[in-house]
Amino acid sequence: MKLWIPFATAAGVFVGAAILFGADWDTPPVDTEQIGFRGTGMFLTKDREKQADLRLANVVPEPLYEADPEGDRAGDVYENVQVLGDLSDDQFNLFMASITEWVSPEQGCAYCHNEENLASDEVYTKVVARRMIQMTQTINVDWQAHVGEVGATCYTCHRGQAVPANVWATDLGPGKKGRALGWRDGQNVVGEQVGNTSLPTNALESYLLDDKEIRVHSLTALPNGENPTTTKETEETWALMMHMSESLGANCMTCHNSRAFNDWDQSPPQRVTAWHGIRMAREINQTYMTGLAPVFPDNRKGPEGDVLKVSCATCHNGVQKPLYGVSMLKEFVDSLGTRTNTDVPDYTTYKPGETQVMGTTNTSALTPADTGTEATALASAD
Repeated sequence: MKLWIPFATAAGVFVGAAILFGADWDTPPVDTEQIGFRGTGMFLTKDREKQADLRLANVVPEPLYEADPEGDRAGDVYENVQVLGDLSDDQFNLFMASITEWVSPEQGCAYCHNEENLASDEVYTKVVARRMIQMTQTINVDWQAHVGEVGATCYTCHRGQAVPANVWATDLGPGKKGRALGWRDGQNVVGEQVGNTSLPTNALESYLLDDKEIRVHSLTALPNGENPTTTKETEETWALMMHMSESLGANCMTCHNSRAFNDWDQSPPQRVTAWHGIRMAREINQTYMTGLAPVFPDNRKGPEGDVLKVSCATCHNGVQKPLYGVSMLKEFVDSLGTRTNTDVPDYTTYKPGETQVMGTTNTSALTPADTGTEATALASAD
């Protein structure tokens, strides 16, 4: 008997097992739901074995208590309350207790405050938290076309962790720094943000931070010179789609019609919601996350020194509607559903321990979004 045969067989079994179980593929049994005409391939699939774990991971915590909106204002009772000063004392204390449970249940108040002087800004996380409250207010007021009346709270992303589980930073990968394997040009290695595929690893940077064009689909069967998109650009778009699919636990048919992926008129309405979601993530990363770069210490940044950023997975955590569409916002409309102060300190001059006083208040309440005109315009968009 040739000795190489058992070794080759063992290697084949090992590689096969690694592919099946290491790549996190959706193995049977899966449940399918037909959502279009028979024969059109319009069906949704769900991995049956993952559903119980997803249910447990997306349970909404009970509110601590119902706050009294009457009484003295927080800005009059406490020092250095720059964003939530219009809340009643009771509402303010409820929000502080809730955000502690949502973000730092183990560290408690000390995660953001000097417990000897709660008004002080000497702990950088207090400065970050203030800006994140403004960000959440913007999401709930300006991006109802994506979040709807369900809205978002700090818990939507944090789930009891100081840093949300699904955030990302620039990853240059092997090769860029002159390693022996050569320059891979940001692909051909396993990318965690792109469904563990070898597609371009920094696709999120192109579409969820930069404004790169997503349109790559040709309108003719054969090349006619009108579509200059390269193979890599097409793969980069595909990488974004893989990320969105994995983040929402949804397959392509959730947003596209299999007979015409590019045609908005034949697509399910969820595609419009996703269109707004891409732009919402861009605004969060461009306006709120990267602006805080001078505030974050090095140990809270990525390997290349950029700040951690949000993606679809940050809020969705594996389900199509975060927390299965259960709203926590209705308990915190006055704090997170109202834009209370839009002023932004100059973070480039940030010095730890030095309080930066914000400007005048600019208040606008939660109002229904008008998506009709904008949704119509999508027919000519990506």
